[in-house]
Amino acid sequence: MDKIKSNKPVSIILITIIYIAASALGIWVYLNLPFALWASLLLADAAATVFVFIFSVIFRNASVYDPYWSVQPIVITICFAVSSGITSATVLLLISVICWGARLTYNWAYVFDGLGSQDWRYTKLKEDTGIFYPFVNLFGIHMMPTLIVYLCVLPAVYAVEARSGINAGSIIGTLMCLGATMLQLISDTQMHRFRESGSKGLIRTGLWKYSRHPNYLGEIIMWWGIAVQALSVLPGKWLLMSGAAVNTLMFLTISIPLADKRQSAKSGYEEYRRSTRSLLPIPRHV
Repeated sequence: MDKIKSNKPVSIILITIIYIAASALGIWVYLNLPFALWASLLLADAAATVFVFIFSVIFRNASVYDPYWSVQPIVITICFAVSSGITSATVLLLISVICWGARLTYNWAYVFDGLGSQDWRYTKLKEDTGIFYPFVNLFGIHMMPTLIVYLCVLPAVYAVEARSGINAGSIIGTLMCLGATMLQLISDTQMHRFRESGSKGLIRTGLWKYSRHPNYLGEIIMWWGIAVQALSVLPGKWLLMSGAAVNTLMFLTISIPLADKRQSAKSGYEEYRRSTRSLLPIPRHV
């Protein structure tokens, strides 16, 4: 098992098979539930998540779940687009979600070292929670992100179901999504080059010179772009903004503080924090 887990290509093939099966299960569950769209989709999403969780336990690696964040929106949006009919506004939504998801999935595959390696945050959670880790693993590492990304993609689903044409809002929202994807692509590329150069310490070049978390900013903007597209075809449905709001709150209260805490151990961090904004890549004069 350890030899298989240490092999990156084999690990990616195994995870791909797991996600194909999880998608099939989710689709089957959704089609066989009699509830409202939002409820059936939530339960189907939860079923797919539990399926992935089972394999994270089998491989003793919670990082089996990592691609879920980028794969789930693509699968859900495409399925609803095919079943509901594709309009001009749907095309923009598909472009937004597929471009974002493809970039994020590629980035995951690029940094993924195989099933023998687990995200440092999960390892720390396991060390900190001890016997409660299985509970934390299921509900904290798996179910909570699933719920957040479900809330983020739900506006896209309702927008697809609306079968609307393009309007100014759908164009603006698409530009926000594509801009966010480009921001993440550039920031991730700069980070990869920094790490591969053998440089140690804090990255102070490119977008990272002005923002400590430009990649997180891109993730936040992405889902506000989806919310804008949804509201443009479903005016007045302000609850559709809840996913983008919860996602933003998660980054501000969990992801960014965790990343900052880890970076704080590096030399020069306090000066970097004072002189560099957390999100917006705008020079700060101190």
